[in-house]
Amino acid sequence: MKRISIDPITRLEGHGKIEIFLNGDGDVANAYFIIPELRGFEQFCVGRPAEEMPRITNRICGVCPEAHHMASTKALDDLFHVAPPSVTKKLREMFYCAFYVTDHTTHFYALGGPDFVVGPDAPPAERNILGVIHKVGVEVGKLVIACRQRNHHVIEMVGGRGIHPVAGLPGGWSKPITEEERQEIEEIARQNVDFALFSLGLFEDLVLGNQAYVDMILSDAYTHRTYYMGTVDENNHVNFYDGMIRVVDPEGKEFVKYHPRDYTQHVAEHVEPWTYLKFPYLKAVGWKGFVDGKESGVYCATPLARLNAADGMATPRAQEAYEKMYETLGSKKVNGRYQPIHYRLATHWARLIELLYAAERMLELITDPEITDPNVRAPITETPDEGVGCVEAPRGTLTHHYWTDERGILTKVNLIVGTTNNYAPMAMSIKKAAQALIKKGTVITNGLLNRIEMAFRAYDPCFACATHSLPGQMPLEVIIRDAEGKVVERLSQYVEA
Repeated sequence: MKRISIDPITRLEGHGKIEIFLNGDGDVANAYFIIPELRGFEQFCVGRPAEEMPRITNRICGVCPEAHHMASTKALDDLFHVAPPSVTKKLREMFYCAFYVTDHTTHFYALGGPDFVVGPDAPPAERNILGVIHKVGVEVGKLVIACRQRNHHVIEMVGGRGIHPVAGLPGGWSKPITEEERQEIEEIARQNVDFALFSLGLFEDLVLGNQAYVDMILSDAYTHRTYYMGTVDENNHVNFYDGMIRVVDPEGKEFVKYHPRDYTQHVAEHVEPWTYLKFPYLKAVGWKGFVDGKESGVYCATPLARLNAADGMATPRAQEAYEKMYETLGSKKVNGRYQPIHYRLATHWARLIELLYAAERMLELITDPEITDPNVRAPITETPDEGVGCVEAPRGTLTHHYWTDERGILTKVNLIVGTTNNYAPMAMSIKKAAQALIKKGTVITNGLLNRIEMAFRAYDPCFACATHSLPGQMPLEVIIRDAEGKVVERLSQYVEA
């Protein structure tokens, strides 16, 4: 069989490669989305004091340390059996919304957006943030940089550090905010709302205004009918910080809704020997392989999945944008709610709707009269044992599960991160896109391979924090050179010649 390798894949956090195998006729026989690395955070956290986890786990990922910090902090709440004060929950969620604004901005403008703004077939050197700025103008680039700058300022102000926050404590937060800080953050939140509306307008002009892009979004090459997962509030509206986990089937019917602490009753993980990343699936359906449909346990947990799993958005302008997307893409209402959208490239649109929701929710929270209450910590009186914390990371539902002895020393750790939830559908998307784009006699171009990469890029994957399983072999190559740079010896294991 002929093999086509995309190694490394680009515009993601972490490492990965795509291996495509062609049959004798030149059609795609199979495709593999391989994650060739292992991080092992679950193991080297064992033996450490549990209260260190919010500071340790936020170093798992360079893109979303705030997500791990927040899930870990909530796991400590559960572990120590302490309920944080009301103001603490609001302060944490407001902080988390600022993070969401920065993260979704990064993906749209720097990672996923270049495929649409610059074009999927543009030269690789242009498919990046600089290419986007060249296409849409320097002033737009300044808006993007300013958005990230002001929200990272909020993260540092409220979280204690600009990159790896330190404020999360079991049952609390390390410091309250002052009225002066509240006023500053309120102005930032208002600017965020304007920026989110601007970004949605840009998407409408550059993507929806281009029929070729619309046809690509609606094409079968990027379409999958799976289950969808997301966190919802008491009204079944999207919430990033707290709520119940809701799963709907491909027709939009609620399949299950459960408390994060009960995740092991509903989610299991499948292992394949050719990758270090595991494949979660719905226990009640079972693992049926990399296939679509109601009979398959594969589910998706992305911005689009969260919108599909919910009945709507909890803020007014985001709700308007939500309804516009579902109406535009032909979704029909059944029993008062829209049926799921299965076009995976529409995830980029959903991400911008979430950007608007995060900005609006941030503004709601920072104008709450309670937000400057100084009582941000609750006393710990119980002995720790086991705790689960869950938030919606931008890439999907993120779960931290800790076990300790009576001293609070970790004896076991389990993490299911957003990207792990999406690994099976990503693998399916890669194969389907490859089969649709590569046929007998197809000339393999860089643009064509980029269109295959677009199938995973919509999921905004982060593989640094997702690789926990060790079913196979660790590729390793060591090259020893002398003082003149000549290769003296080459030592390798599990590396192809």
